Formats: sequence, structure tokens, C-alpha cells
Amino acid sequence: MSEAMQTLTQAPVQPFALTRPAHVRGAHLVVNDLHTVSAFYQKIIGLKVIERTESGEVLGVDGKPLLALTTNKNVVRAPRNAAGLFHTAFLVPNRIELAHWLANAAHNDIRLDGASDHLVSEALYLSDPEGNGIEIYRDRQLEEWSYQQDGTVAMATERLNLQALYDEAPRETWSGMAHGTAIGHIHLQVGDIQQADAFYRDVLGLKVMARYPGASFFATGGYHHHIAANIWNSRGAQARQGNTTGLSDYEVRFNDPAALEQALKALDAQEIATTKTAEGYSLKDPWGIGLTLAA
Repeated sequence: MSEAMQTLTQAPVQPFALTRPAHVRGAHLVVNDLHTVSAFYQKIIGLKVIERTESGEVLGVDGKPLLALTTNKNVVRAPRNAAGLFHTAFLVPNRIELAHWLANAAHNDIRLDGASDHLVSEALYLSDPEGNGIEIYRDRQLEEWSYQQDGTVAMATERLNLQALYDEAPRETWSGMAHGTAIGHIHLQVGDIQQADAFYRDVLGLKVMARYPGASFFATGGYHHHIAANIWNSRGAQARQGNTTGLSDYEVRFNDPAALEQALKALDAQEIATTKTAEGYSLKDPWGIGLTLAA
């Protein structure tokens, strides 16, 4: 049996990204047109509605929530240079599933914003109807990654051969995101990289795994990045306003209770307020983006 067929017939293994001491579990977007945006995430991205409320919907895969969408009558469109979301990155189990998603996008005349080979991963980029960035990607096998002596990972942005990827797509009809799909990482727009380092590295305890000009990539446990931050569109951006569209908040799930405890102590030492909720500990980063730290 070929490696590709084995990948399709075997039960998906927990992604490396999700087995680390901490990882991103879900994101919450505020939108203007709930119906249009939700329909896009269902038909094009392949999520399923798990829950409906008066103000929004929760979508996910395998009954696991990945993306919450909410709206209200006072919401206003955030400017492109505002702090917030650069993209939400949906991690599919393998290259075959990435190809299958690409075929669905092509058959629905979806315009991609980009396609890149990052050495550790292969990624497709697009935007939802309200301009929220999306990445669909697959990780290469860990043995294909290259690490530097300081523990950082070799990443690049090289051309991805879309035709070759499309040609690998299964011929059967695509029926939504594959079993095991998760949010692999979240990429933020922030106002200052040094300030992002001070918060995500020095307070939350993530390691800088790579740097691009104007961007830092943070992770735990040797992953290429669970959270990234850049100033490419948003240099000098101030805190988000509460009634704007885009990323309201996201969840960081700690598999290692000690790592969560260390982060909470660092937040307390920096006098950064947290609120205990049923889900975990809620706070805001320096740009007003909400986080929930959960065990």
C-alpha cells in the first residue's frame, strides 16, 4: 500500500502542534454579516455548525469547536491597519487533504491570496467575505524539519506548485474538512514586535522559533509556531476598540499545568489583570486582543 493510501486509511494521529505544552484551540471573530460569513466557512472552509445562539454560531470539525462567529447591531468594520487578526490557520492532517481542499476551492472559483512552501509546512492563503485572513496548511513530517543549534526552526517562503498539489486531489466529492483538522496556529497583527516579544515570550513563556523582518513566530515544545505576530500592515497600531470586526479573542490550551501556572505567575508579576472564568483565565494582550488561558 502506498504511503498516501496508508495516510487515508489509518486513523489520524494527534497533530504534533496539539501535543506541545500549549497550543491554540479556538478563535472568536466579530462579523457584520453573520449569515454570509458563516456560509463561507461552511461551504468553502468546510466547517460544520455545532451551536447557534442569539448572537452567533460556533463552527468546528468532529463536533469540536474551532471558530466562534458573533455579531451585534453596533459593530463597525475594523480598518486594515488595526491590530487583530492576520490569519487563522487551519491545520489539515496531510498533503492529500490539503489537495482535496484546494480542489474544492478551485471548483468554487475561490481566489487565493497566496500559496507557499515554508519548509516545515505547505500553506494556502485566502480571506473570508469580510477580509479576515485564513490559512489552510499541512505540516511536513517532523524528521523533515531542520533545527538550528539554538532550537529555532528553519523556515522560508518559497513558491508552492499549485498544479502539482491539485493533481494529487482525490476524485471523490469533497465533503468538508477532514477528521482531525484543528487550528494549528494564529497569526496576529500588532503594533510593535519588541512589545510582542515581551508579552508572548517573556510573560506567556513561548519561545521565539523564527523571525522574519517585522515578525516573530512563537511556540512551545519545538513546534514551528503556535502564535505569530507581525507589523506588516499595523506598525504603531493601538489597542482594538470593543465594537470592531475581526479577532475578538482566542484560546490557548495548556497541556502542561506547570506551564500555565508559570504564565499566571508572570502575568501577576507584570500586574496584567486576569479574570477567572468557567473556561479558564481571561486577559487581553497589549493590543486589546482577548486571550483565554485554559488547562
